[in-house]
Amino acid sequence: MSKTCRTPALEALIYSHLHKHFPALKPLCCDGCCRLHEAFSAGSQGVLMDLTQVTRVHGFDPVWLVLAVGGITFVLGFAGCVGALRENICLLKFFSGVIGLIFFLELTAAVLVVVFQSQVRAWINEFFLANIKGYRDDIDLQNLIDSVQRMNACCGAQTPQDWNQNVYFSCDENNRSREKCGVPFSCCIQDPADLVMNTQCGYDVRRNQSEWSKHIYTKGCIAALEDWLPRNLYTVAIVFVVISLLQMVGIYLARNLIADIEKVKFSY
Repeated sequence: MSKTCRTPALEALIYSHLHKHFPALKPLCCDGCCRLHEAFSAGSQGVLMDLTQVTRVHGFDPVWLVLAVGGITFVLGFAGCVGALRENICLLKFFSGVIGLIFFLELTAAVLVVVFQSQVRAWINEFFLANIKGYRDDIDLQNLIDSVQRMNACCGAQTPQDWNQNVYFSCDENNRSREKCGVPFSCCIQDPADLVMNTQCGYDVRRNQSEWSKHIYTKGCIAALEDWLPRNLYTVAIVFVVISLLQMVGIYLARNLIADIEKVKFSY
C-alpha cells in the first residue's frame, strides 16, 4: 500500500485487524521453525539415517520428509505473518490457498482410504512383511516393530508365522541361528509378576503351534490395528475435526483480512 493512501483511520483499522489475526498465525511460524531445527539436527547427527530401512524406498531418507513438513509449515507461517503485517494481499491469498489445498488433500486421502480399503490393507501387509525381513538389520527398525507389537499385543503382520520370513527366525533346516523357529521377545505374553522382560522368551516357540496361545500373542498386527480403530473412532474423529476447524479458521481469518484491506483500499 503506498504512503499516499495511509491515513490515521486506515492505519487504525489495519492494525486493529493485525492485533486480532497475528496471534493466530504466529504459532504456525514458530512450529515451522521448530520442525526445521529438529530436521537439521536429526540429519546432522544421523538420527534418522538408519530409518531408511523402514521406508524400503532406495535412496529415500526420512529426514527429507521432516524437512518438507517443517519447510511447508514455516513458509505458510511466514506468508501469513508477513502478509498480515505488511498488508500484502498476495501473501495472504497464498496462505489461505495452500491451507485450502492441504485440507482438500486430507479429505481426498481419507476418502481414498475408505474406498480402497483392500488395497491399503494389502500395502500395509506388504510393508510390514518387508520390514520383518530386515528386523535384525537396523536397531531403529527393530525398536519400532517391537513397540508396535507390544502396544497392540500382536505378533507378525497376519500371524506369528510371518516371522518365518526373517533369516534369523526362519525354521529352515539350514538356519543355524539360536532364534530359529522363534519370534522376537515383543511377541511374548509377559507375566505381570516378572519385573524384567525375558528377551529369550520367544526362542523355539513356533515349533509347537498348539502352545502359541500360552506364550505369545497370536493376533496379527494388521488385525490388531483394524480392531483399534473402531474402539477409538470418537478420538480419531475429534482429532480430525479439530485439525479441520483450525485450518478453516486460518482460511477464514486470512480471507477476512484480505476483504478488509481491499475494502479500505477501495474507500481511499
